[in-house]
Amino acid sequence: MSQTDVAQANPATRDAEVLIVGGGLSGALLAAQLLRLPGRRRILVVESRSELGRGEAYSTVELGHTLNGNAARMSVDPDNPDDLTHWLTQHIAAGGWPESDRQHLPVSQLFAPRGLFGVYVQQRLAEAREQGRARGSSVTHVQGEAVDLEIDRDGARLSLADGRQLRGAVAVLATGMFPAARTPQTRSSGLNAAALDPWDVAAMAALDPQARVLIIGSGLTMVDAVVSLEQAGHRGPIEVFSRHGLLPHVRRQPPAWEDFLAADLSIRRPRQLLRALRQQCHAAQAQGIDWQAPLDTVRVHIGRLWSQATDVQRRQFVRHVRPWWESHHHRSPPLSAELVARLHGQGRLRIHAGSYQGLEPSEDGGLAIRLRYRGSQESVRLAGDALINSSGIEYDWRRVARPFPRQLLARGLVTPGPLALGISAAADGAVYDARGQASARLFALGPPLRGMWWESTAVTDVALQAKALAARLAALPL
Repeated sequence: MSQTDVAQANPATRDAEVLIVGGGLSGALLAAQLLRLPGRRRILVVESRSELGRGEAYSTVELGHTLNGNAARMSVDPDNPDDLTHWLTQHIAAGGWPESDRQHLPVSQLFAPRGLFGVYVQQRLAEAREQGRARGSSVTHVQGEAVDLEIDRDGARLSLADGRQLRGAVAVLATGMFPAARTPQTRSSGLNAAALDPWDVAAMAALDPQARVLIIGSGLTMVDAVVSLEQAGHRGPIEVFSRHGLLPHVRRQPPAWEDFLAADLSIRRPRQLLRALRQQCHAAQAQGIDWQAPLDTVRVHIGRLWSQATDVQRRQFVRHVRPWWESHHHRSPPLSAELVARLHGQGRLRIHAGSYQGLEPSEDGGLAIRLRYRGSQESVRLAGDALINSSGIEYDWRRVARPFPRQLLARGLVTPGPLALGISAAADGAVYDARGQASARLFALGPPLRGMWWESTAVTDVALQAKALAARLAALPL
């Protein structure tokens, strides 16, 4: 569908020019960028929560659930990397977040609570609203759950669970992440039904303090779960299981390192990258510099390297490198890492390399899981008093048992992305349908584009995508 087709849409039948499905970080940043651009446009953001800008990640209210990047890395303004640092400086000076002094760090290096980061995003959206109002633009939060979408020559029609329908010239999928712990699965072993939410401190407080807790997954969600247990007063044993038994490294603040990938564009394939990165890390350590310094320079090149790789190379990376990449790259905030290390040193928390096989029936009122330890051919039964699913994010939309992604797939409006990670789209965010055609009316940004760019969930990635997509939409004759 061409720009001419977009121009033929009937403005009289629209509720808005832009419908944004999802009002977490991705949706809020896109709305803010659109509001700042010249022109008049109505924007509707469909979000089931009562607030915009928080989503799954930033709705937590526990101070112990912090960002895993310091303030200098987490700006929502692509043109001002110090934006969060400036905001936090003002917020703390005004009496907000008095606990910040416990980190003993300058503001730029602070790891803010995720709930506070949500407040920051909301304030930046509110400021953009004021800018948009001066131009005649508006954004409206429609609280509800999107369940279906139809695309035709006149625009996009979005259906909500309560029967309401909204029409717009274009629609944007800003659905964010589907945490495995909170996402119904099409192929479920009943894990979520039996497991505690990793962020539900109140539910954990109801446990016997000495309860034996089993945790599936050893990434950053597990770190959050351990923080939740600690804040709930839990003092019993914690058993953590994941296929490779790898923990996230702690995020440190290394000095700047030369961008070796910018200096050598011949490095294109995963094996080349790994070889060069090892050399750079060894060189850094030989100079007494943290190995995280060279690794941090890779961040800005990930999208390019991933898009250049073949499907075979991507599969090799996911199968053989991904666990180590994520444990080294998706690092834990210092205070959380200190807690995990302390409990591990005390013997209260133990890490096991093994594959979760499913739930086991229990006659004593407790629960049990079936597990196969790494290197073993036999599975074993392990009993516990409580279970937490910390297996991370579900990126395969075909496995998400929610009405909206299922309907989009059934209608052929979207198709799975590379390696079934998210959905497929063009470089400008235009979504590919089941026939491989790029839509002129349906776009996406953020986590749904995981398969396109690999790292499409971090704040800086989403902020850059929001700015680019806003410019793309503003150029359409809506």
